[in-house]
Amino acid sequence: MISNCKVGAIVFFVSDLARSVAFYRDTLGLPVEALEGHDGPWAMGEVEGLALVFIPRPARPGESPVVVFSLDGGIDDHAEALAAKGVEIVVPVSESPDGGLSLDFLDPDGNVLSLHQPEGAPRRH
Repeated sequence: MISNCKVGAIVFFVSDLARSVAFYRDTLGLPVEALEGHDGPWAMGEVEGLALVFIPRPARPGESPVVVFSLDGGIDDHAEALAAKGVEIVVPVSESPDGGLSLDFLDPDGNVLSLHQPEGAPRRH
């Protein structure tokens, strides 16, 4: 169903955004920058085309990181197909910090997975 996609991001929920930015940027040497989104501050970096996204939010062990599958559009179609297969949707289609759309759902073990499509992409194919 989502086979025509790629892993586009890994999202980390972090307790201290400045500390995480400093670690990934200064300690590991990755290009990470703090940003301001519609929901508040967040940060983003990149490793060989794979986005690393850091969102300040309390999380229990196992809730982070979140693997994000990148779509070129059709997120509403995917949401309906996942729901029809009995997949638990934990965050319905909503605006993501970068202006695109995302959808979070659970695998059978309760791991969070996410779909993301960029801003301006069609919601349906």
